Amino acid sequence: MEFRANVPTPCVALVMGDPAGIGPEITAKALLRLRARCQAGELRLVAVGAGTAFREASASLGAGEVPSDFLVENAERLKARPRAAFNLLDIDPGGASIPLGEVSAAAGDIAYRSTVEAVRLVERGIADAIVTAPLNKEALYLAGHRYAGYTDMLAQLTGSDQAVMMLSHDRLKVSHVTTHVALREVPALITPERLERVIRLTEQALVDFDIADPRIGVAALNPHAGEGRNFGDEDDDVVIPVIARLRGEGIDVEGPVPGDTVFVKALGGQYDAVVAMYHDQGHVPVKLLGFKLDPATGEWLDLSGVNITLGLPVIRTSVDHGTAFDIAGKGVAKEGSLLEAIDIALRLVNGRRSRSAALEDPTEANSRKMGGRR
Repeated sequence: MEFRANVPTPCVALVMGDPAGIGPEITAKALLRLRARCQAGELRLVAVGAGTAFREASASLGAGEVPSDFLVENAERLKARPRAAFNLLDIDPGGASIPLGEVSAAAGDIAYRSTVEAVRLVERGIADAIVTAPLNKEALYLAGHRYAGYTDMLAQLTGSDQAVMMLSHDRLKVSHVTTHVALREVPALITPERLERVIRLTEQALVDFDIADPRIGVAALNPHAGEGRNFGDEDDDVVIPVIARLRGEGIDVEGPVPGDTVFVKALGGQYDAVVAMYHDQGHVPVKLLGFKLDPATGEWLDLSGVNITLGLPVIRTSVDHGTAFDIAGKGVAKEGSLLEAIDIALRLVNGRRSRSAALEDPTEANSRKMGGRR
């Protein structure tokens, strides 16, 4: 990853999520792993959330107390420290400890207020991207915040109706036409407008990943893409016309490709991303690749994968796992997914910066174009 001397160091707002889960722990672990890169000027980090939970997690890891000069209580103080490699923006100063592993309205409210504050940091130009640790939907509801998750919350906070979920693990990137809805509701939601929006946002995301000529595979909704309408009409009536129209505009998109082969083709290099029709169709292959268990003990060895929200006016990535209340506070939570989410956020920040520079400099734009796909 290249960092230009005349460009401000990218700053990531790191939302710690539900303080009763593993969010504060994996945040503390990630900061320890990234300390050298921060000190080298590659990135700046602002952890946003309950200061008490973060300090307790840091102490349990043997990282010691958070230095007092790293603690800030509002964005104004944070803005006054533009060169600090790390800050902790405490949205609950002096707050009591949150019981670990328990669903509570207090924890849900902290997760919500942390997200609100992170959005403000980006809108005010203090941060360049948001990376989120997991929250608990039940706790969010108890606190009176009726969202299905971060994606819906961020869409409302930023005034966007275009939010789309993309999951990423290694070479596999999967965006979703629908997510948290009952399976019986999916066919009616696969509209031409919705499918076209997801394909266009997927293409734009791939460009931000510095892929010059993105190739997209669209998964069929029905088995065997409907098998000549024998297993459903949606692929013929909706998917095929949308793809034909977008191909006519020069977008390299193919489908509907049967769901049992499209991901294999993507891993084989035929597509840079797959558009999945519903939650499990897209989530299962990504998590099959990124989540690993010890076959002897059944314990988690790795949680790898990143959730990216497309269509927002802010860059947002997230871990691809939950709050893991069962292991909260035990020191065994894996920070790998959070580190990946930070790296992808940085790639997107720098990709957008490069595109902006190219638009301002036609010579650079032509040079990038001539450079080919990768």
